[in-house]
Amino acid sequence: MRILLILLWLPGSVLAQQHPNIIYIMSDDHDADAISAYNNSLIQTPHIDRLAKEGMKFNKAFVGNSICAPARATLLTGQHSHKNGVRDNFTAFDSTRPTIGHLLSQNGYHTGIIGKWHLRTYPAGFDYWRILPGMGQYFDTRMITMGGDTITEKGYATDVITDDALHWLDSIDKEKPFALFLHHKAPHRNFVPSLPYLEKYHQQTFPEPASLFEDTSGHGSAWRIQTMSILSVMRLCGDLKVDPEYLRDIPGLSPTPDDLATYYATLKRIPEADRSRFKAIYAERGKIIATEKPTGITLLKYKYQWYMQDYLACIGAIDENVGRVLDYLDSHNLTRNTLVIYTSDQGFYLGENGWFDKRFAYDVSMQTPLLVRWPGHIPANSENNELVQNIDFAPTVLDFAGGKIPTWMQGISLEPLMTGKVKKLNRKYLYYHYYEFGNDHTVIPHLALRGKKYKLIYFYTVDEWELYNLNKDPEELHNLMKEPHHNKIFRDQKKKLMGLRNRYDDHEVAGELH
Repeated sequence: MRILLILLWLPGSVLAQQHPNIIYIMSDDHDADAISAYNNSLIQTPHIDRLAKEGMKFNKAFVGNSICAPARATLLTGQHSHKNGVRDNFTAFDSTRPTIGHLLSQNGYHTGIIGKWHLRTYPAGFDYWRILPGMGQYFDTRMITMGGDTITEKGYATDVITDDALHWLDSIDKEKPFALFLHHKAPHRNFVPSLPYLEKYHQQTFPEPASLFEDTSGHGSAWRIQTMSILSVMRLCGDLKVDPEYLRDIPGLSPTPDDLATYYATLKRIPEADRSRFKAIYAERGKIIATEKPTGITLLKYKYQWYMQDYLACIGAIDENVGRVLDYLDSHNLTRNTLVIYTSDQGFYLGENGWFDKRFAYDVSMQTPLLVRWPGHIPANSENNELVQNIDFAPTVLDFAGGKIPTWMQGISLEPLMTGKVKKLNRKYLYYHYYEFGNDHTVIPHLALRGKKYKLIYFYTVDEWELYNLNKDPEELHNLMKEPHHNKIFRDQKKKLMGLRNRYDDHEVAGELH
């Protein structure tokens, strides 16, 4: 009788919920090294770090195609790109196919997706959505609403997206669990911080990666033709905000019409009260260029520092807003029954090899941060070194929600790993396939096998192989294919790559690999 009375006294939401609420936060191009739980030499991210301290940090989480739209389609489907149909940033997602949104709704969840979508169709299967058109803007971004109207939301995008997410949480009936997918546009380039974080970071000096000045000429075709170089590709004024008035008469650095259009359009969107301060900071950079007229390594050093200042300042706002979400859970007594996941759509080059952007199967861009918290279920302050991949995210969320994982999903649930039911995965290798080759950064399409010790990459359109010993060469600078005594290892890794390709039913590269 006493037990029955206690049950009747409990709030209805506790009785109704058999599975946790789920908040999945995904930023755009947020490299793990820009989270202090992973690397405290660049930035302090206390709110994101809180997830690591109160939950689990994955040190070997990777994606299967390091580029924005394909990563998002993989989240929705638990499938590699060749199965979900989104191989690049130019292909629309087929919104008639079932997604994690449909499956969670069928399992009794409120479902909402807010922020960056980037899949050229409208979301389907979610109870609520509000999405950025394309990349969106950092200030006063447009938003597409469920009714199909496009509105302008005043403010800084990272704040606005969080505002919208918290408003949705306020609006729903807590008698049943919710699943919120909160997708930030930041820190995607062009990097435009909010003023408080620009002020905080614009005078800081950041450590240079050891390979910042790497000579790419001795590497294969993919290295030679890529257009990801900070020195030669990142534009002053257009990409890195430098006042163009100081650049006009400097050979090789004069702004193009596109640079000028980008710069002035950016300034126009910045709130008028803050605009003069932005201009002053960008003028400081311009004065350095006008006075020193730097070239070569000296110019690269300046570009790298300005890149890091703006990129990390964008992340500062993300961390603050992750804190807002965690505070909301605390203040509404939701923390103990909410699974929180923080990740990015992929990693990002922060000067390694002298590069920015992603796309390659090298660990810098293939790896993604992954931090998860569910108090009382996921051990606090725990770390995991198993090989996990973004094809696993949908099955994991569905498993936590008590749903049945469809056979068409290619990933596996990480719930047993996260909750400590198992310590190891029966997985020795990950599969990677990058497709897009065109105007954006000219990265050659390739397949890759990522194991715990070796990585094998095949740039199949130019028939070039790369093999790396990740234990001895974590920066992946020394291609073992140049050394004949590694032929046996190469043949073994190639056989495993073909096996994994067949297992995932990927026949984009037909027949035997050369």
